[in-house]
Amino acid sequence: MAVEIERKFLLKNEQWKAKADIGCFYRQGYLVSSGDMSSVRIRSSSHKAWVNIKSAEAGMTRLEYEYEIPLADADEMLDRLCAKPIVEKTRYLVENGDHTWEIDVFSGCNAGLVVAEIELGDENEPIDFPSWVGEEVTDDKRYYNVYLVQHPYSDWSLD
Repeated sequence: MAVEIERKFLLKNEQWKAKADIGCFYRQGYLVSSGDMSSVRIRSSSHKAWVNIKSAEAGMTRLEYEYEIPLADADEMLDRLCAKPIVEKTRYLVENGDHTWEIDVFSGCNAGLVVAEIELGDENEPIDFPSWVGEEVTDDKRYYNVYLVQHPYSDWSLD
């Protein structure tokens, strides 16, 4: 069984940039989101693409299955089959202690949103928190990409 254990955080400042890699731009969209059960996501970078099936419950631990697919197929599905708007973000990796933090800087309709994620091997795994990590939002559905399709960050002040 494929299980993802991930925590999400907002950032206090931009100090993470000093240790970040060059980043990778991603486009991702959702073919299916059953709300209570699962989502089926297509994600592409400049040279690879994946289909991802993830259980829908909010929280730290969820089922996740991911498979590489042809980039041309992913681009066509993103353009023609996925719900709009497509989520666009640049993901930066930041090494800190025994962990790699993923910093997602959103663009497009979600510009201005920046979220840090950390994947863990166990829910109780200790974390060395960098000074730039802020409030935890793991249990807040608004910070899940599937939510951002229907409720883009640019509309949050209107909600």
